[in-house]
Amino acid sequence: MGRWEVTEAIADGGWGRVYEGRDRTVDPADPAADPEGSAGSERRVALKFLPTSGLAPRQAERLAETARREIEFGSRAHHPRLMRLLDSVVLGDCAVPGLDGAIVLVMERAESSLQDLLDAANGSPLPDAERLLTEICEGLTHLHRLGWVHGDLKPDNVLIMADGSVRLSDFGLTAELEGTRGTHGYIPPLGSPDYLPPERWRAPLDERGVQVRPTADVWALGVMIHQVLSGGASPFPGATFTSRASAVQEYAEGRAPLRLHVVVPEFWRALASDCLLPAHTERAAHTAESLLERVRAAGHADGGPAARPRAGKRAAALATGAVLALLGAGGAAWWQWGGSDARQAAPEARLSVYNADDKCRARTDRHPICSLGLAIDPTTPYVLDNVVETRVWHGDALAVECDLERGVPVTDEAGVRSTRWYRVRLPTAEQAAETTRTTAWLPDVRTRSRPAVPVCTG
Repeated sequence: MGRWEVTEAIADGGWGRVYEGRDRTVDPADPAADPEGSAGSERRVALKFLPTSGLAPRQAERLAETARREIEFGSRAHHPRLMRLLDSVVLGDCAVPGLDGAIVLVMERAESSLQDLLDAANGSPLPDAERLLTEICEGLTHLHRLGWVHGDLKPDNVLIMADGSVRLSDFGLTAELEGTRGTHGYIPPLGSPDYLPPERWRAPLDERGVQVRPTADVWALGVMIHQVLSGGASPFPGATFTSRASAVQEYAEGRAPLRLHVVVPEFWRALASDCLLPAHTERAAHTAESLLERVRAAGHADGGPAARPRAGKRAAALATGAVLALLGAGGAAWWQWGGSDARQAAPEARLSVYNADDKCRARTDRHPICSLGLAIDPTTPYVLDNVVETRVWHGDALAVECDLERGVPVTDEAGVRSTRWYRVRLPTAEQAAETTRTTAWLPDVRTRSRPAVPVCTG
């Protein structure tokens, strides 16, 4: 692909696939050939492929818009705490089916992500927490000084480089501030629910999108401060994103206090509390720059030697700062990374069927128009001839045996795309209609459960 050689698939996402690559123009034996001094590692990069073929016109436009945002920001913003965009390519006359017209973004390659560190922490505070948080504040301060809002700040989008340093990534929702004083911008009605401030849940939508302010990033920073210092716990209680979102609204409306974990140190507790003030007008007094100044004044800027984070496969996929699975139901973006680590199956693992169509989710009469199909073979097109007779509806609970990460890509009504499939058991009462069939396949976009099951091997 031009100067870039595709070397290894890293992971699949809702909008496409991420590969590792290298710069073919760099001679590994000649350090002088690479002025940035990376020739020894052959200038490893992450290649984010965003195919447009097979998408509905609206979906293709949305994908192109997110790619445009990332390219525009990447071409204008340069800072040690921001992931660099190295190149962008649009493929043409491609020999690989489905890649003609694909947008490819070439990014720096990271070793891990903040989410990966939290996953490995097993509920314990991160040992290098203060340095990590300081560097996140540095990146966010620079981004805001340039007049941009990140729009989707979260641990998945905080990447860790080989030397342990932090890079903010994923600028597909980044918005440039406008207005007479540069107070706000507009983005699509997307985002990750656990990091959305209270006002975003009620934000009006117009032809420009929803309004977003720097205070939205400050709120997300407050959530991450709590997570980093508590081993991943959200400051808002709840076992699901829906219950946590309800807890946010209870707090924002004054019906519940903010309860931070006792393990969060006093200084950081005060900082997180200011970030999590319920009204954006209150949060506006605590800019990223002022928060960084407080950290440095308190002597927390030097967290000691950078610990080398674990470089898990899932985190390597995040090295692109990708926008691969924007567009979830209800105006949220659910990241659909397909990590390939084996998981231990829980006894009788189950999942709940999800219908992205709002009207169908509201119905309880199991009308045929709202039924969903289970596939016979997840590696062939998801069409009528490849669907079993048994139908399922939103809310149905199904026993699940295992998952397959790289089946046929499926995009739901809200635009979420995934290649992951689950092998589920047909309801006992329905098996007679399927003769000897006892299992079928449900695409990942038809559930939000994400059960812990082993990888399907046959």
